[in-house]
Amino acid sequence: MTRIGFHASHEQIDPRQLLADVQHAEQAGFDMAMCSDHFSPWTSRQGHSGYTWSWLGAALATTDLDLGCVSAPGQRYHPAIAAQKIATLGVMFPGRFWVALGSGEASNERVTGDPWPDKETRTRRLEECVEVIRALLSGDVVTHHGLVTVEGARVWERADPLPLLVGPAVSAESAGRVAAWADGLVTVNQPRDQLRKVLDAYRDAGGKGRAAVQVHLSWAATEEEALSVAHDQWAANVFAPPVPWDTSTVEAFDALAEQVPLEAVRQPVLVSADLGQHAQWLSELAELGFDDLYLHHVGQQQSAYIDTFGEHVLPALQRAPTGASA
Repeated sequence: MTRIGFHASHEQIDPRQLLADVQHAEQAGFDMAMCSDHFSPWTSRQGHSGYTWSWLGAALATTDLDLGCVSAPGQRYHPAIAAQKIATLGVMFPGRFWVALGSGEASNERVTGDPWPDKETRTRRLEECVEVIRALLSGDVVTHHGLVTVEGARVWERADPLPLLVGPAVSAESAGRVAAWADGLVTVNQPRDQLRKVLDAYRDAGGKGRAAVQVHLSWAATEEEALSVAHDQWAANVFAPPVPWDTSTVEAFDALAEQVPLEAVRQPVLVSADLGQHAQWLSELAELGFDDLYLHHVGQQQSAYIDTFGEHVLPALQRAPTGASA
């Protein structure tokens, strides 16, 4: 059965309100949740960036949802500290926390003052971090010298079961590469043919676990309002990589967003006032073989969306079968 999750966007909503939103989402029938892990928002219009790891403890303690986040070890977070955080939440909330480990974006990582590496170097650094984190979660004492350095580290808390380390991927190439180490896959909505290639590449390379897709959408009472909300909040996110990876500042993203036509946001965001259309789009994603759909309404006001989707969209989706679990 397809599971439907709520995406909590820290760069768009302050952490107190976002905690209330994820609690509301559970009450409305969402099965689980995930969140972002940013140091800064994409644009000044979004205007928030709470610390994910503090918020996760509160969200896990005040809901019964499984929760995860996408996080980038290696620069802003040393892998030993990342492992300690992961283990702590794993001990406190057994079987309910997962983390997707990515290679990061300059806008979040530049704060360390260290150079921003090229994509291949970032990917190899991530793979080293995954190796270190897995060893530490297993109780090993780790010394590692490479693109990251670890000296005699040991994480004393042992989660049982171990939190899943999920692989985030947007391209088929990346999906095939993360399959070597990941306990599951998470990607973002894009054209169906591309999503099929991503999912096939992961499974063909031996990728295990559940496959999830984060779906950016905008719903409102009218089509004009839904499109306006999407453009206001997500215009800077229409650009393909490497733009989101390598653009360093909110000011630069603001400048990019000013050049984006209103209709262009329909590319990364499913925009419609028609609940039946949203249900159809989401059903098509489930039919591709994705086990989990995490819905991200890109507006800052979540309450009406949560109630409306909980009543009219989620029930049908949660009965939809999937066929790609491994």
